[in-house]
Amino acid sequence: MSRLPVSRLTILYDAQCSLCVHLRNWLLRQRKLVPLDLVPARSVEARRRFPVLDHDRTLREITVIGDKGQVYGGLAAWVVCLWALAEYRPKAHWLATPAGAPFVRMTMLAAAKYRDARTAGAGVPVPCDDRCAAPR
Repeated sequence: MSRLPVSRLTILYDAQCSLCVHLRNWLLRQRKLVPLDLVPARSVEARRRFPVLDHDRTLREITVIGDKGQVYGGLAAWVVCLWALAEYRPKAHWLATPAGAPFVRMTMLAAAKYRDARTAGAGVPVPCDDRCAAPR
């Protein structure tokens, strides 16, 4: 992929997942260096904007799309979300290195465990059926 500058990002998130909705709300409160559009995955709007995208996969894995056609998934998607935020851009640069990558993975695993513990402890089924879980 060519190195085209990104001036806007669209984040597809699972609107049925409490953790995903929490992270969406957190992103909305942050000061941004790059504007973010947060769109529910598999929604009519997501399908209209990105007709050739695998929309089933967007529910299993966070997906971020740049305004020049860049598509980020999994660990890279989490890093690019932080890169768009003023306070977290320096950290995102470090997380994108081989030294930082294990921390991204650990954070994703911790978030998945937290989500599972919160929902299992309350007797509520996991809202996103492991779609938010970190890749193994």
